[in-house]
Amino acid sequence: MSDAEQRPDPDALLRAAAQEGVGRLKVFLGAAPGVGKTYEMLTEAAARRKAGVDVVIGVVETHGRVETEALVHGLEIVPRRPVEYHGRSIAEMDIDAILARMPQLVLVDELAHTNAPGSRHDKRYQDVEELLAAGIDVYSTVNIQHIESLNDVVASFTKVRVRETVPDRVLELADIEIVDLPPDELIERLREGKVYVPEEATRALGHFFSKSNLTALRELALRRAAQAVDAQMLDYLRTHALAGTWAASERLVVAVSELPGSAELVRAAKRIADGLRAPWTAVHIETPRTARLSDADNAQVAASLHLASQLGGQVATVPAESVIEGLKRFTIEARATQLIVGKSARSRWFELRHGSVVDQLVRGTPGVAVHVLPMVEAPKPVAGHRRPAGQWGSPTEYAASLGLVAAVTLLGATIFSLGNITNIGLLYLLPVMVAATRYGVRAGVVTGLISSLAYNFFFIPPTHTFTIQDPQNIITVLVLMGVAVVSSQLAARVRAQAELAQRSAAQNSTLAGFARLLTAVSTQEDLGQTLCAEVARLLDVSTVLLLPQRSQLTLSAAYPPEDRLEMIEQAAAQWSFDHNSPAGRGSDTLTASEWLFHPLAAGGRALGVFGVARIDAGNPLRSDQLPLLLSLLDQAALAFERIALESEMATVTQLKERDRLRAALLSSVSHDLRTPLTTILGMLGEMQPVGEGQGEQLAAARAEAERLNRFVANLLDMVRIEAGALHQSIEPVDLAEAVAAAVHDLRRVLEDHPVQLDVSPELPFVSLDPQLFHHCLINLIENAGKYGDPGSPITIAARRQPGSMTLSVMDEGPGLPPGDETRIFETFTRIEGSDRKGGTGLGLAIVKGFAEAMGLSVSAANRHDPAGAIFTIRFPEALLRKMSASDE
Repeated sequence: MSDAEQRPDPDALLRAAAQEGVGRLKVFLGAAPGVGKTYEMLTEAAARRKAGVDVVIGVVETHGRVETEALVHGLEIVPRRPVEYHGRSIAEMDIDAILARMPQLVLVDELAHTNAPGSRHDKRYQDVEELLAAGIDVYSTVNIQHIESLNDVVASFTKVRVRETVPDRVLELADIEIVDLPPDELIERLREGKVYVPEEATRALGHFFSKSNLTALRELALRRAAQAVDAQMLDYLRTHALAGTWAASERLVVAVSELPGSAELVRAAKRIADGLRAPWTAVHIETPRTARLSDADNAQVAASLHLASQLGGQVATVPAESVIEGLKRFTIEARATQLIVGKSARSRWFELRHGSVVDQLVRGTPGVAVHVLPMVEAPKPVAGHRRPAGQWGSPTEYAASLGLVAAVTLLGATIFSLGNITNIGLLYLLPVMVAATRYGVRAGVVTGLISSLAYNFFFIPPTHTFTIQDPQNIITVLVLMGVAVVSSQLAARVRAQAELAQRSAAQNSTLAGFARLLTAVSTQEDLGQTLCAEVARLLDVSTVLLLPQRSQLTLSAAYPPEDRLEMIEQAAAQWSFDHNSPAGRGSDTLTASEWLFHPLAAGGRALGVFGVARIDAGNPLRSDQLPLLLSLLDQAALAFERIALESEMATVTQLKERDRLRAALLSSVSHDLRTPLTTILGMLGEMQPVGEGQGEQLAAARAEAERLNRFVANLLDMVRIEAGALHQSIEPVDLAEAVAAAVHDLRRVLEDHPVQLDVSPELPFVSLDPQLFHHCLINLIENAGKYGDPGSPITIAARRQPGSMTLSVMDEGPGLPPGDETRIFETFTRIEGSDRKGGTGLGLAIVKGFAEAMGLSVSAANRHDPAGAIFTIRFPEALLRKMSASDE
């Protein structure tokens, strides 16, 4: 290995430096609840305490398990901090107390827990990160279904999606200990009531805790731990510049070339990787010979790399002097454990001249398993298959080399005329070196042969003949010829290495320059034009960019400018966007298109589609251009996402400012109106009519003043909801009494509407805030009276259902426009274009806010016999209670 390869990886060193002074996190990972994660964490913590480590408990959930509670005794517990939420006190971990105590190790159970609103951090893992940053070691527990990247995988077979997740980055630097329990033992613990109470255990055994689910979860946990160990080991190797291919899991590399059969190699690599559940990479080694490949060969390489990308593998193109050197270096850098190469049918004479790539790889890559697969026999080359200029060079190059030989001959003749100088043959090495360096090894060898003949003809007696009389001169000519050949080989090798280095540096410079351009762009329009222009310039292609607008792809930018695309191109672009995969010419889908479309993806979703095409209607990209294009598109996708996030942040900032101003305005207006309204209502209540007609006028004035008072109260309630300043007083409430009180308060509003009550006094009481619930009923019943047909009845009915209870308010009228059943609960929402006119758009929003604060849900729908609207409040089982003697 070279010195460069022995240097530590800079990124690994930076990650290691970032961990200096930071606490260590150890996670006890389990496949499911009940495997003993907390028990194992407490057992190890007790052992650490006996060893002299300062250990405290930040939060531990024993779930009533006796054996777990026994381990808590003897360990110092930091008291939890109470957090008030909706009138209840919730105990959360007191992170400030732990930081003030500064122990060496703290136990924090249930890493994926969501903290109560009002806590410093939303998630418990964020608390853990703050403790780690302070230099405190942390022990924690988590189940495999709570890991973010596996959340959907677990939900796919358990049919249960957990909402509390932990980002994968939290576990990347953690020490992971698997707490494993065979499925049969866990099921037995569940039946014995050691995990859940018997009723819940019976239900769990039939759903989440089935043996098939537990087996799959166990496999996921073991595999995730193996991946973490493998990643940490690789980081250690790169940090300390250690050689080797040790791995906790396999890593595959498949070599791709221009030969027929490369696609079969890629498919074989995919099958082997799937069988081993291992990551894999398709690599093409770019040698000096690559420049002489035909267009068909380049298309073959591009197709193989594209196939690898389609099958889920990574793609890489590596410049190297030879295929063997490139593969050896790439397997070392990738820490590959298995290498897949193809064995093509070669003649014995070819192998004697060039050697066997497979044999050299087996000998040169110790520790790597080399899979050799037979490849399809390459067809015999036809005329024009290779580029003759690249193989033998142009006549101009040989003419220039011959001119150099002639110039050296003239110089040698001048020197020879001054005296008999025996080592004049060394001058002929000059044209050999120049020809080999500038024109390649073949030109160097031919120049070496011509130089030997010229030296023999002009300077070895008898001169002007090719006859050699002195045997010493024969040796001189042969040595000169050998030195010329070797020198030309060495010079050509240096030239090839210089070309590879120049090409690699040019590509890196291109990517760096493109990144600088993107950082200076602040709008999507400018970014699209920059992307199209730069890619067109770098790859010598035509480019287009399509972005989604109003659920369809629209041409956003193009170079040269394009007004529209043909129907087949539109279809290929749409398919690429929908499936997040390439489409068009050079791909496997809609190949009739003249364009090749690649999705512009970031965060696993397509942001747009980028298309390339060649003016000559050939294959849009060569094999060496595909990795560069993908790198450019990755950078552009990140830039598009950055611009989108900046726009969203600006919008969020505006919304926050608007909401703040609206809340301040509502609060100011409502408070300023409350005082004069109270005075007006008091005076209207004391006034007596003194003449005919004044009684009706006073009643109308009082009704309007009361309506205005309710509107002001709604404004105040809306401010309280948005500010989170609701204070609840939970009591058992009788629905029949609550409905009767609300109807009584609205007797003037409901004068034209008969009220039909269907609320049984035998229904269970509901635990909620009576004042907030009264506001909900007032707004729902007033809404029914306002929008129901004049003289139509209003029905209020309560029903007991399995697991819940409902209370419905029904009117007879125009109902709700279809599709607005949810939108009608939004603040200041008034349904336009319907018969439901008037109102402020606050009443139903307050109903929804108050209901959700009390743990209820509210919905709206249309009824058909008779026509009208129905608003339903649903009470969950947890809030229902029977009236007891103590309540009375």
